[in-house]
Amino acid sequence: MQLSLYDTMSRKLCPILPSDGTTLRFYCCGPTVYGPAHIGNFRTFVMQDLFRRVVEMTGTPTRHVRNLTDVDDKTILRSQAENQTLATFTRQWTGRFHRDCAELNLLPPHIEPSAVAHIPDQIALIEKLLSKGHAYVANDKSVYFNTASFPQYGALSRLNERSITTGSGRLSQDEYERESAADFALWKSYRPDDGENSWHSPWGQGRPGWHIECSAMSMKHLGESFDLHSGGVDLIFPHHENEIAQSEAATGKPFVQHWFHIAHLLVDGRKMSKSLGNLHTLADLRNRGYSANELRYVLMSGTYRQPLNFTFASLAAARKAISRLGLLHQRLGGDPGYLLPAPEGFGVFLPVVEALCDDLNSAEALGRLFTITRKITADLDADRCSQAQCEQYQHGFALVLHLFGIILSPNHEGEAPPWVHALAAERLHARRHKDWHNADLLRVQLANSGWQVSDSTDSYTLYPL
Repeated sequence: MQLSLYDTMSRKLCPILPSDGTTLRFYCCGPTVYGPAHIGNFRTFVMQDLFRRVVEMTGTPTRHVRNLTDVDDKTILRSQAENQTLATFTRQWTGRFHRDCAELNLLPPHIEPSAVAHIPDQIALIEKLLSKGHAYVANDKSVYFNTASFPQYGALSRLNERSITTGSGRLSQDEYERESAADFALWKSYRPDDGENSWHSPWGQGRPGWHIECSAMSMKHLGESFDLHSGGVDLIFPHHENEIAQSEAATGKPFVQHWFHIAHLLVDGRKMSKSLGNLHTLADLRNRGYSANELRYVLMSGTYRQPLNFTFASLAAARKAISRLGLLHQRLGGDPGYLLPAPEGFGVFLPVVEALCDDLNSAEALGRLFTITRKITADLDADRCSQAQCEQYQHGFALVLHLFGIILSPNHEGEAPPWVHALAAERLHARRHKDWHNADLLRVQLANSGWQVSDSTDSYTLYPL
């Protein structure tokens, strides 16, 4: 089977194929680790996870790179406000992000580069742009990309159909001493507000601009040209537009073959914002009694190219849907053990896979899944299933569950999943440092997740509630 996906650049549905004929190399813009990721962030990451699972189901190996933005205006300001070093501050939020990812059953990327660890690569890329006349050093020793030197600038976002403004967002943050409103910072010269967060460069002390980080990291780990780049639709401009310009100007090669963007998540029909009080995190939902499994289901319930409206009613509906899947899972005998490589093993569930291969249509795929499960349930009720048929159903059902990343039996034989152990280990660390307040909060989180923790001096034991 072949996955086809909408390409933002060409505005067409295109087959997803590895350019080297073997491994699909793709890059996902990861989190800025200055606070907890919210459920809107995780809509993007869940759909990227589903994409990878479908690609691998078709028999194509992947090389998945997802970065960590651990130096930018936000990380610097927040770390200083909390009187922490940048490394300590970002490390704690990286850990929180990893635990949330594990709880949502996201496949870990094969490579997770950090921006700070790749500053030498970013400096080398800036030097190449300067040598080719695509960048310039301003009076304050900041370095800017000259967008006028790259005629293709704006192709991804259809920039010629609108105008550039500098009044808000990341664009205004890049405004030091650039020559044009369209130019963007590659290197920001040191300012007192940066504190100790600066690095030496040929242009003096400073730090990288936001956009150059992803170009340097993606090309280092995937090559100067790779197969697919993904992120939320809010990154199309200016971030991904700027990545294309600086990367192709430096190499003279096409940067990316396919652009995969995921639409926004709304909450009760409105954009998420702190002022509206609707910017939820995974911990917020857990404290309200909902599971990551239920959130993952909700985030897959709409097509990725359209905004998805999150409501607590949708979480309740997801709980019922997963419960119905769990009942069928039990009736079919649970996990079948060895799974025949897909797609041969899907059997009657093959229409689900076909929907996913058609522009990752998860809404249609889930609809087909329940149509098929209702028929199987009716056959089981009427005793119309032979032993061989039940085994085939069991096999195909297990493959589909893996494809969606839905976990129906996470506590197999009483063993806690990795994210629960991560919480318990964090609680043990808090107790050792006599941080009783945080230890109590983590104990409540474990209880809300269905686990009781028993402490000893240097260890812990987990019991399902």
